[in-house]
Amino acid sequence: MMHARGSTMLEIKVKPGSKRPGVAREGERLVVAVAARAVEGAANEGALNALAEALGIAPSRLEIVRGHRGRLKTIAVSGLAPEELHARVASIAAAN
Repeated sequence: MMHARGSTMLEIKVKPGSKRPGVAREGERLVVAVAARAVEGAANEGALNALAEALGIAPSRLEIVRGHRGRLKTIAVSGLAPEELHARVASIAAAN
């Protein structure tokens, strides 16, 4: 995680078209599996919504800053201190 411009950056991997949607940890990266296909931004929207729910924040506090068309994405998380985001990511990892 990096901190820039008042936001903390989080790298994720998105798996569109998944039969088992959810958020899990794979190594150092969160993996967000969504049922939506990667068509017209549907998978991106689904990934942001799933990630927001897993982190306990509003989807409006998340923004894709890199990787709009790829599976690897950098997400800017606003309104959470880096330490708080790290704790929430750790709790996701512990739940899996």
